[in-house]
Amino acid sequence: MGQDADLRLDFDRAKRLGFPEIVYGESKSVDQLQRSVARFQARQQGVLISRCAPEKAAALPDSGLYDAVARTWMLQPEPPPPLPGRVAVVSAGTSDAPVVREALNTLRFLGVNALDIQDVGVAAIYRLLERLADLAECDVIICVAGFEGALASVVAGQCPQPVIAVPTSVGYGVAQNGAAALHAMLASCANGLMVMNIDNGVGAALAARRILRLLSPSQPEPQTD
Repeated sequence: MGQDADLRLDFDRAKRLGFPEIVYGESKSVDQLQRSVARFQARQQGVLISRCAPEKAAALPDSGLYDAVARTWMLQPEPPPPLPGRVAVVSAGTSDAPVVREALNTLRFLGVNALDIQDVGVAAIYRLLERLADLAECDVIICVAGFEGALASVVAGQCPQPVIAVPTSVGYGVAQNGAAALHAMLASCANGLMVMNIDNGVGAALAARRILRLLSPSQPEPQTD
């Protein structure tokens, strides 16, 4: 078996789906991440690593950009071509920043124009209402919230765009590391609210990219070979 038998990177994903593979770094060794980056570089392709611990990022090429809050490591030889549409990333509080930054960095990696609206949770609902005009200018909304996760229902009840809710593992006691927010979002009475897994900012960004693809007819159709 070859030295890269443990790594089967999907270099054709962009052709099939319109966006590249994103490497999940949390369970990979430094050696595996280094080899992954080298293989992307050999193809002159950018690479985004999520859940990358600081000590792992320190062992990767200096040309990459590391966000210690989001724990993302990104290398882009060339800026991605800008895509039509705009995505708003709305968060309830500053404690949600790691997930917010993960989503924003993923959108940046994909070439998506994003609007960052933080700290507009339901404890002071006027903060959100003051930004409704800004949200109206966006095509998709990602809503990030912990504790009871109520912000997602409010946003989905006020805004007609697709809303992607991301529960975060923020909150005391019965918040249960995001389980309460997840259950509240899944049980929301705001029709059509889409819900990601706990803390999954990458997944939310990719879901938004799939929706924006409807605005980009020139993007490749999925292949079914």
